[in-house]
Amino acid sequence: MPNSSSITQFLLLAFADTQELQLMHFWFFLGIYLAALLGNGLIMTTIACDHHLHTPMYFFLLNLSLHDLGSISTTVPKSMANSLWNTKAISYAGCATQVFFVVFLFGAEYCLLTVMSYDRYVAICKPLHYGTLLSSRACVHMAAAAWGAGFLNALLHTANTFSLPLCQGNAVDQFFCEIPQILKLSCSHSYLRELGLLVFSSCLFIGSFVFIVVSYVQIFRAVLRISSEQGRHKTFSTCLPHLAVVSLFISTGFFAYLKPQSSSSPSLDLVLAALYSVVPPALNPFIYSLRNQQLKDSVWKLMSASF
Repeated sequence: MPNSSSITQFLLLAFADTQELQLMHFWFFLGIYLAALLGNGLIMTTIACDHHLHTPMYFFLLNLSLHDLGSISTTVPKSMANSLWNTKAISYAGCATQVFFVVFLFGAEYCLLTVMSYDRYVAICKPLHYGTLLSSRACVHMAAAAWGAGFLNALLHTANTFSLPLCQGNAVDQFFCEIPQILKLSCSHSYLRELGLLVFSSCLFIGSFVFIVVSYVQIFRAVLRISSEQGRHKTFSTCLPHLAVVSLFISTGFFAYLKPQSSSSPSLDLVLAALYSVVPPALNPFIYSLRNQQLKDSVWKLMSASF
C-alpha cells in the first residue's frame, strides 16, 4: 500500500456509476450552485449598496452570505467537474486545500451564527443598549473573531491531519475531502492527536450551542411578556430566519456526524454530506428573504434599477 509520501492524488467517491447519471448529477448540482450564487450574491450586493441596511443584523447577514458562497464553492465545483469529465481524481494539494476551507468556512459560519443569536438577544431583550453593545466597532470585532476562530481551527486540523502517515490507499469515501475520511486512510496511532483536536473543537461547538439555546430562551421569555399578540408576532418574526438557518445548519451536521456507525453506508454518507454542505448555503438566502420585507424591498429596488 502507498504511504503518504508517495500519494500524489486522492480518488473521490462518485455519485453514480454510469456516465448518464453522472451528467444528471452535474446538472442538478449546477442548478443548486447557480441558485446559491444568485441568492447570496444578491443579498451581499443589496446590503452593500443600500445604506438603510447598514445595521448590525444586516452586516452579519452579509458575512453569512460570504461564508455560504465560500463553502459551497469549495466542494461543489470540483464534484461537478469530476462528474462532467467522468473522473474521480483530486490532487494531494487540492485535497488539503478542500479540507482547510471546509473546516475554516463551516467553523467560522457556526461562530457567526452564534454572534447573530447575540445580536437578536440584545435587540429584543436589551433594546435600549443595542447601539452601545453592538456598535460598528464591536460588530467588526465580533465578525473578525468568528473568521479568526474558523481560520485557526482549520489550520490546526489540516496541518495535523496531513502530517499523519497514510497507508490505507488513496480512496476517499466522500464526494469531497473531509477529515474523518482522511483519518480512515491513516495507519498510525498518531491519529489520536487529531481526535484530541476534534474533542477540543467539539467543546467549542457545544459551548456555542449552549450560548445559542440560552439566548433564545431569554428571547422567548421577553417575547411572551409582550401583552399584544401582534407585538409578540412582529418581534419574534425578526428571529425566525436566524432560528431556521441555525436549525438547518445544526440538524444536518448532527445527523451526518452523529448517526450510528451500524447505519452508515457510502450512499447514505453521500446524501448526508450533500445535505449539510450544499443545501444550507443554497437555502439560507431564501430563508432570510422570505420573512424580511425590508430586505425583499431593497432587493427588488436594486433589480429594478439594474434593468
